[in-house]
Amino acid sequence: MQEIWIDYLNAIDAKALALTDGEILDAVEKALADQGRGETVIEPRVHLVPESSDKGHFNVLRGYVKSLGFAGVKVVGDFVDNYKQGLPSELAVLNLFDPETGIPKAIIDATAITDMRTGAVTAIGAKYLARKDSKVLGHVGARGTSYWNVRLLDHLFDFEEIRVHSRRPESRNAFAERLEKDLGKKIIVTDNWQDCLDGADIMIEASRLPEPTPLFKTEWVKQGAFVVPYGTMSALEFNLTDIMNKVVVDDWGQCGPGRPYGALRRHVDEGKVTEETLHAEIGQIVCGDRPGRESDDETILFWHRGLSTTDVALGAAMVEKARKLGIGQRLRFA
Repeated sequence: MQEIWIDYLNAIDAKALALTDGEILDAVEKALADQGRGETVIEPRVHLVPESSDKGHFNVLRGYVKSLGFAGVKVVGDFVDNYKQGLPSELAVLNLFDPETGIPKAIIDATAITDMRTGAVTAIGAKYLARKDSKVLGHVGARGTSYWNVRLLDHLFDFEEIRVHSRRPESRNAFAERLEKDLGKKIIVTDNWQDCLDGADIMIEASRLPEPTPLFKTEWVKQGAFVVPYGTMSALEFNLTDIMNKVVVDDWGQCGPGRPYGALRRHVDEGKVTEETLHAEIGQIVCGDRPGRESDDETILFWHRGLSTTDVALGAAMVEKARKLGIGQRLRFA
């Protein structure tokens, strides 16, 4: 049997690679375009709930990107009380495989990948679906993915005003301080949802609710706004989709009926959002098969649940950069 070696990148390696905003966005945008052209395989995520969803659960994501020559499986834990132990709420491992032979090719700490790719999908959604002159961002939530939402959105739009809110004052204040340091601009910290979201050009909801609770009011959404809700438990009023000119998702296979969790779960399960009423998947828009925003007056909602293919894309980018820079380890497998 031939020798098999695995590229291993731990959290320290992932940080040392310091993927730039441009590298992150390019890798994810290419994967989305591949999806739109039908050159990926996305298996709907599955969940492992050890005790109860109140404590947390594991997501298992599986995907293949033809152009990269990788299949991948990511396992990510999502445990809301991890902050009490000084841990991020989401910790993840990504495994990359040769799709021709099944040979394992890489093991990567994917905690940062999860955060970065989520932010990149939010930002790329805005690139195609938000007004080009969007100047005010309202963002609810301060978990790991939230930082990359704001950072990558600001990379594209250079906002005049950024408002943030989360349930715990210490988390929202620390979130704002980090953003001010890294973005070099003032961040407005709000102590309630309305002051954060009302009238914003781009509205992001990344909350961590224990159960569905309609805290995001439809009346706060102005005509022409771009709305991205992706909390595990819905924070939306049921009539929010009634004012939308277009509803876009990342992958209908993961958003369709019978799947657990998600911001539009009730809307889908009760038939308010269907495959027929859906405007498009974001990959169809990125590859040019379907139009994105067509006028400044359109009010558009983008719901993304997380794409395994974007994990694979960022993992592949990290492996390639690590080899060039001599970062990481190689582990003997066989």
